[in-house]
Amino acid sequence: MDRARRARRPRSVLALLTAALLAVPGITALSSAARAADADLARNGGFESGLDGWTCTAATTVTSPVHSGSSALQATPAGSDNAQCAQTVTVQPNAQYTLSGYVRGSYVYLGANGTGTTDVSTWTQSAPDWQKLTTTFTTGAATTKVTLYTHGWYGTGAYYADDISLVGPGASTGQPPAAPTGLRTGTVTSSSVALSWSAAPGATSYAVYRDGVKVQTASGTSATVTGLAPSTAYSFQVTASNDAGESAKSAAVTATTTAGTGGGSTDLPAHALVGYLHASFANGSGYMRMADVPDSWDVIDLAFGEPTSAGSGDIRFNRCPVTECPNVESDADFKAAIKAKQAAGKKVLISIGGQNGQVQLTTTAARDAFVSSVSNIIDTYGLDGLDIDFEGHSLSLNANDTDFKNPTTPVIVNLISALKTLKARYGSKFVLTMAPETFFVQMGYQYYGTGKWGGQDPRCGAYLPVIYALRDDLTLLHVQDYNSGPIMGLDNQYHSMGGADFHIAMTDMLLAGFPVAGDANNVFPPLRPDQVAIGMPASTNAGNGYVAPSEVTKILDCLTKKTNCGSYPTHGTWPALRGLMTWSVNWDRYSNWEFQKNFDAYFG
Repeated sequence: MDRARRARRPRSVLALLTAALLAVPGITALSSAARAADADLARNGGFESGLDGWTCTAATTVTSPVHSGSSALQATPAGSDNAQCAQTVTVQPNAQYTLSGYVRGSYVYLGANGTGTTDVSTWTQSAPDWQKLTTTFTTGAATTKVTLYTHGWYGTGAYYADDISLVGPGASTGQPPAAPTGLRTGTVTSSSVALSWSAAPGATSYAVYRDGVKVQTASGTSATVTGLAPSTAYSFQVTASNDAGESAKSAAVTATTTAGTGGGSTDLPAHALVGYLHASFANGSGYMRMADVPDSWDVIDLAFGEPTSAGSGDIRFNRCPVTECPNVESDADFKAAIKAKQAAGKKVLISIGGQNGQVQLTTTAARDAFVSSVSNIIDTYGLDGLDIDFEGHSLSLNANDTDFKNPTTPVIVNLISALKTLKARYGSKFVLTMAPETFFVQMGYQYYGTGKWGGQDPRCGAYLPVIYALRDDLTLLHVQDYNSGPIMGLDNQYHSMGGADFHIAMTDMLLAGFPVAGDANNVFPPLRPDQVAIGMPASTNAGNGYVAPSEVTKILDCLTKKTNCGSYPTHGTWPALRGLMTWSVNWDRYSNWEFQKNFDAYFG
């Protein structure tokens, strides 16, 4: 029947039908009281509290454009990810619900899974301005949870969503518990803090927050937070949860971890300057003799040892030939200069990999060749240790390798085994450093390997299992905070190269730890501050992402003193931060030692 004909139905007929229905036993009209029982069950549907309540990939909140309020969701699908945001809500069985929301962009979807009947979705091919999407569903006889979601389509650009609601009968689960009380600290070590609290009536689980970030859950009234840095102050809070939701946070308690030992060389200076020396090639910066490297450089990485082939594991270090480097010193003079640096307290390492040195230890034979050949280089030149600078396609994760704490991919497992063997062979004074790119480390906050549904870049986060397995043997991690795309920080905002905020956000992630692939129950634990140096190019010629000395000073002020910070909120203060790494010593000389001079002026 069309709308016009329905509108002409006499009002007396409607009254008669209503009266008849009310007269039949067991049948009730949809009264205003019944309608009042309906509620909007979506949590933070307007994204006014950031992404609270939502689990998202490649998403953030923005202040423009918005449909209402002050915030909206912005999510950017990649070629292998549709940028889904989802939340699970509690519903009643055998009940009808209306899901709606406002969207902008191309190919935007809104839907619900787990309804117990027919899962639903609705979408728009193109919404240049805000467009409302609406769909309805009825829950099954045993359904108590439904997952709402919105997503875009692969590689089609950013989409926006706002004012998402799920209207229907609220579940009769009561109220969330009250915030736990009596939070107190127990045993404190250099890397852990024990916590306990009083039970909250009605709670079925608890969540522990460290410096405002959820780090673990507990079924009882105690937990031990591990993976902490020595001599560092932390703030802790606890919440209680049941089917109705999560409580407010408890009052905070603070604890300072004890001083720690171990984890690499103990005779580096408190603040170290690390630089790569072009030892096997020349470029626009020119060749520099080992003896001419200034005393300011505490760790000198010889660039580079490279494999005879990607899968051989056979690493060779070929010094720059006279035809390319007319001023190159003899082997004897080179070795003598290394000994002189070591006598002055400096460390000289062989760096393996680089842009052109793809190393893929796919077999145990390649692993053993790696150990043998690297040992030969170290022994031949009397070096202090090894720097791992695997880039490109050296490390990637197999599709079923999803747990960074227990990797199964051969190139990862064999590299870990090789490095542990080298560390055991040379002992506690062996210096082990790593220089991964941001894509292999901090990008793991959003994505890890191919992802739960496949399709992601398998290299994403691939360094995390190596760092985690070697964390007790690792002297320094200096991630290359350059030649990088935008990376999401712990504030769930993307940060780009060119200023202090990028380096502050990337370093804070290493020192605070972070959930891997957004899983709050799978946290990459923080490194000690004395294990972390910040990698940046020495000049505009050296790489993308150069920052001026004034910005370097802001970075160090913020991380070591919590002053001079920008827009990124750090999760601690780390005066024991080890220092800075740069590509390269040669390029710094080319720029009149700007990087070195600024470091010396800051740390004295």
